[in-house]
Amino acid sequence: MISRLLHTPEGVRDVYGGECAGKLAVLNRISQVFYRYGYEEIETPTFEYFDIFSEERGSVSSREMFKFFDRDNRTLVLRPDMTPPIARCVAKYFMDESLPVRLCYRERTFINNSSLQGRLKEMTQTGAELVGDGSVFADAEMVAMAIQALQAAGLTRFQVELGNAEFFEGLVQEAGLDRETREALRTFIEQKNVFGAEELLSGLPVPEPLKRLLLKLPELFGSIEDIEAVQTMTAHAGALGAIRRLRQVHRILESYGLSQYVSYDLGMLSRYDYYTGILFQAYTYGTGDYIATGGRYDGLMAQFGRPAPAVGFAIAADRLLLAMSRQGIEAAPPAAHTLVLWKEEAGDAALRLAMHLRNNGMRTTLMPVSPADTAETWREAAARRGIRSLLFLAGTGERIQFTDTRSGESHFLALSDYLGEGDA
Repeated sequence: MISRLLHTPEGVRDVYGGECAGKLAVLNRISQVFYRYGYEEIETPTFEYFDIFSEERGSVSSREMFKFFDRDNRTLVLRPDMTPPIARCVAKYFMDESLPVRLCYRERTFINNSSLQGRLKEMTQTGAELVGDGSVFADAEMVAMAIQALQAAGLTRFQVELGNAEFFEGLVQEAGLDRETREALRTFIEQKNVFGAEELLSGLPVPEPLKRLLLKLPELFGSIEDIEAVQTMTAHAGALGAIRRLRQVHRILESYGLSQYVSYDLGMLSRYDYYTGILFQAYTYGTGDYIATGGRYDGLMAQFGRPAPAVGFAIAADRLLLAMSRQGIEAAPPAAHTLVLWKEEAGDAALRLAMHLRNNGMRTTLMPVSPADTAETWREAAARRGIRSLLFLAGTGERIQFTDTRSGESHFLALSDYLGEGDA
């Protein structure tokens, strides 16, 4: 019974030691990118009312949420997605704000995935949301900021795929598809299942040229020039406008000097129905799933009582760190860590030494040891925990034995010299 309690539930994991330090370091570097763009931190509750993520808002399906009840029998959920809670906050706290609202976060999300998917059910996300700016410059700012955040994390090899939800919506409107058929077609396209899409459309009164274009959606990817060539395949104003918008974003990304990281995919769709404009996902080596995802959601804010255009993105921190590890990219160099050991009457001297090191910004652990212990007794244990230096004080503590835990080399020096008091 006791051994069973030592395990975590399926889909969650402990993060500790160097991995935890590396994760925090990466999140901090990403946050600095957000701050440089003028974004402010926000924290939202870990659980919200179920209605915040209802199907009408276009978030994850109900069956993928962790649901429970409060004492008044109201349904609550662990947040599966950060965008609806931030939309709720902006509508509540920035109702009369005339300037665009720029918010960033680092939070955990919870999705009750199938055990067969092999995905984490609890993930750390960091991201940004820009509410109140419907311009193409806001679209480009999001993409540029996502690229620079991944660069700040330490990635050098990654690609951002950029699409536009309006292209698909324009085509299905032109085809006159009902909601059920549209959603079925969306699923087939997301899965690159051309045969399923062909069978779905085969019995529908859709013009053949339009049907061929819908079936080609999974193949419509490449450079911006490849995407612009698709303009000859449709006359629908919404679909053509989607391509023009991508060209405008591309030009701005060229001004940022970041266009080399971006490719284009008109068949890109999202599981979240609230996206209305640009969509993007970032991929890298070492993980089969996206490491960042985002897009424009101009209709969502109105559902919370404050109509406004909005765009945002999130980085899946756990996937990012996994990819970095597999690529041999160090999330953060091990911090220098010193262990000050003392015995006998050296306690006061050891405390002075530890305080001196801490006041100078050094990570220092102070610990008394038994009279029989030596520096050699502790060297292996310290090295195993990533501690680089041992300072051993015995007697009255006026003399320090310094040991490098990696090489095992030791030498002695006076406490006064170490404290910079040699000439006193």
